[in-house]
Amino acid sequence: MITKDSLLTLEAYAKIRTAQRADFIAHRRRRSVALGEHVTVQFEDEQTIRRQIQEMLHIEKIFDEAGIQGEIEAYAPLLPDGGNWKATMLIEYPDVHERRRELARLIGIEDRMFVEVEGHPRVYAIADEDLDRETDEKTSAVHFLRFEFPPAAREALRAGAACKLGCDHTNYPAHVAIGPETLASLAGDLR
Repeated sequence: MITKDSLLTLEAYAKIRTAQRADFIAHRRRRSVALGEHVTVQFEDEQTIRRQIQEMLHIEKIFDEAGIQGEIEAYAPLLPDGGNWKATMLIEYPDVHERRRELARLIGIEDRMFVEVEGHPRVYAIADEDLDRETDEKTSAVHFLRFEFPPAAREALRAGAACKLGCDHTNYPAHVAIGPETLASLAGDLR
């Protein structure tokens, strides 16, 4: 659990920020899955959320109690609770015109994201619980996903079952096996 007292002060964080960057990037990479060429799903955990909160406090120079609590409350919903995986989905097109066109074609993609544990039915994402992130014209380039696992699927993942990440949106059909290192990290989020 992340609390005000468990966070580093701005001064303490500034001292370790650069030194720990490589370790954090490696941790983030271990918990990220590329789905096709244009979608990346970054699975969150306490370390990624703690770092995000510390970064926001650092960048915004927030040191008052109310401001710190506000950041904790903003990011706390992204922490997995033992029965799920939570993730940030990024839709990435470097060219602005292509991005605009594709975001219009990908409306609803967040609801078509799934994980499939070997021997179990697909678990579709519950997306953007905080607010609606699309309009009639386009979807957002960033979505927040929650994958709620039934107990049997959780047990299978913890026991080492294979798992894939996928999307069955008409305009972005894709799936990929989640690699062993990433899967081991993600299985640790489950109880």
